[in-house]
Amino acid sequence: MVKEIESMEEFEKEVLKSEKPVIVDFWAEWCTPCKILLPIIEEVAKEYEGRVKFVKVNIEKANEIAMLFGVQAIPTLIFFEGGSAIEKVVGALPKEELKKIIARVFSVE
Repeated sequence: MVKEIESMEEFEKEVLKSEKPVIVDFWAEWCTPCKILLPIIEEVAKEYEGRVKFVKVNIEKANEIAMLFGVQAIPTLIFFEGGSAIEKVVGALPKEELKKIIARVFSVE
């Protein structure tokens, strides 16, 4: 399941203090590429359940989080491990490409 984060406090708890690697999907309701990416994120989240956490941040509801991480275009995926942003991918991408990035960045199959 992909949890929606709406506050900095939630972001700190769910992402920055997470013991698991986290992928944060920055998106907005009006963003067509975000809508294309959503089912891919949900599928991949199921496949990696228990190993990688997936959360989403609506940039219109939590703009301060997007600004903090320099999100200038959406969708943007930021990969976090140990509370640090270690990779950023901008734009919608196919499922297999996302899985390759996860394997490379987090060393998770």
